[in-house]
Amino acid sequence: MLYHIIKAILIPFLYILFFPKITGRDNLPKEGSVIIYSNHTSFLDPILLGCMLPRRIYFMAKQELFRSYPLCVLLTALGAFPVKRGKADLSAIKKALQTLKEGKVFGIFPEGTRSKTGDLNDFNHGTAAIAHKSRAATIPVIIIGDYKLFRPVHIVIGKPINLDKYYDKKPSSEILSEISELMSERLKLLASDKMESRKKFSRK
Repeated sequence: MLYHIIKAILIPFLYILFFPKITGRDNLPKEGSVIIYSNHTSFLDPILLGCMLPRRIYFMAKQELFRSYPLCVLLTALGAFPVKRGKADLSAIKKALQTLKEGKVFGIFPEGTRSKTGDLNDFNHGTAAIAHKSRAATIPVIIIGDYKLFRPVHIVIGKPINLDKYYDKKPSSEILSEISELMSERLKLLASDKMESRKKFSRK
């Protein structure tokens, strides 16, 4: 109930302040376990995705965000749960896998921290490990925009990544590096395609 109330309150403000636009909505399955991974430039990212995407997303978010009581209530209501950065947080990984086992949507920012430049940082292996273990549909989502007031923020939802060839292999460091690199490249390609489309539209 609290989730729906907070979402109903936040959505109008997001539309007024940032004019969010969504592309590729049909790429998000209407049911079943899904991993959504995205670039990360602002603390508003999980709030934006949690409010604007049609399915409830259970985010793994850095533990520090939960130290502020109002933000803790907000993030928890939207489905987020804390993770300790800098080391393997087994409890957070188990929570993510259980979320996916229940057929829900799990969201994560594989860079592990916000990018100050907007460039995509290296992915940690945690996201690849969860994708490999769960075999859930793994979908890249790019957020384009810097959250300046009254300027559009674009959300582009990509098609699921095919990881079938990795599922029967032992999740070694090499395999997880390959999966991480593939996930990173798909996110970069999504951003590149979106920017190229915007250039073509502006030239018309």
